[in-house]
Amino acid sequence: MGMDFQVVVLAGGTSKKLLPLVSKEVPKALLPVANRPVLSYVLELLEQSNLKDLIVVVEGEYAALLVGGWISSTYVDRLHVEVAAVPEDVGTTGALRAIAHHLTANDILVVSGDLICDVPPGAVAAAHRRHDAVVTAMLCSAPISGPSESGSSSGKDKAKKPGRHNVIGLDPTKQFLLHIAAGAEVEKDIRIQKSILRAVGEMEIRADLMDAHFYAFKRSVLQEVLNQKETFQSLKQDVLPYLVRSQLRSELLLNGAQAEENGNEKDASQNNKIKLSQLLSNASTPSFHERYALGLKGSASVSRKTHKCCVYIASKSKYCARLNSIQAFSDINRDVTGDASHLSGYSFSAQNNIIHPSAVLGSKTTVGPQCMLGEGSQMGDKCSVKRSVIGRHCRIGSNVKVVNSVVMNHVTIGDGCSIQGSVICSNVQLQERVVLRDCQVGASFVVTSGSEYKGESLARKEKQ
Repeated sequence: MGMDFQVVVLAGGTSKKLLPLVSKEVPKALLPVANRPVLSYVLELLEQSNLKDLIVVVEGEYAALLVGGWISSTYVDRLHVEVAAVPEDVGTTGALRAIAHHLTANDILVVSGDLICDVPPGAVAAAHRRHDAVVTAMLCSAPISGPSESGSSSGKDKAKKPGRHNVIGLDPTKQFLLHIAAGAEVEKDIRIQKSILRAVGEMEIRADLMDAHFYAFKRSVLQEVLNQKETFQSLKQDVLPYLVRSQLRSELLLNGAQAEENGNEKDASQNNKIKLSQLLSNASTPSFHERYALGLKGSASVSRKTHKCCVYIASKSKYCARLNSIQAFSDINRDVTGDASHLSGYSFSAQNNIIHPSAVLGSKTTVGPQCMLGEGSQMGDKCSVKRSVIGRHCRIGSNVKVVNSVVMNHVTIGDGCSIQGSVICSNVQLQERVVLRDCQVGASFVVTSGSEYKGESLARKEKQ
């Protein structure tokens, strides 16, 4: 796809939302999904679209070192990757600002490193080019999150519920992004919406789509926004809504824009509405863009240049999720060894599972479908594993039950343990007869024999 796109992957650092799964030794990008680092999914997706020139931005020097080491050993001769370390907690906009001087291409693809998805990036890039947009955002069906048939959660948690995502306004052709509100703004936004709707009558409002954090930007505009808006922290919450709002403003007559600057909001918003309705009624006509490029006939002073914000809507059959919470970590591991197993990169057995040839199972031990058992792991007799991922070189005793859980590498589990709906990080030791329900156990923690925990997060205090 030699379309002069540079690709920036925002790989994060040690996200607080993912404690205790992440640690100094395991930054977010290296969290395992089906026993391979989450970052590998985005890198291979890009590689398939022949996008091989990448800047991977990692928060924190040490995390960047670990991620860089893993990338260079895994993708040698396959990808050309520059790993850039930025300070922790700079936000997605700060991360881009820090590497802005590396950006030279006309268009930039920016993608979150926690995206697990099978939508071809080339399709997003092509839509962006076709419309000559300043930004093209990929939207996908909002995932329905929550425990599925685990039977472990209490009744009230069990109903799968769609998260609060975005309220998105599209033009009738579903190509232009006219409005977006994210997260906490959504409730108050729905009220504001009604006034715009009355003025326009033609905007399609959708609450079933999620911003996948996969954007194509026109570099010149992106850099202008990064330079001018120093308070912006988030691409999703700040930059994208700003570009969407200002596309209408760039259509305004200058007096409308000035009215707004002089605090005369009423004239400006009136003008905005008129323009929005013109934009909408014309958006589906082929001559729309030419008209706006030339300026509306009859208006003497057409404003500064116009710009367009576009969307690429992934088809419902595509898989798209972000590993940005502990619940998402569990859901995605289950999906990638289950319904979305084509994403794992492995070929599953006739039993619909993956047991590494070097793994050893005792007598009467069963590993069910949609499970994975990594290299060199050993299990004793009469164990049962259901809908779970177990990593490499684990030592598991006899009479152990593992259901709907993720067990990372080098974990030791004593006889008679029962683990349900939980995540056990690397090098953890569970002594015999431990019972865990809906728990997360951080790296290298030791759980003493006979302990029972429900809904707990167990972790060692990190040495600073």
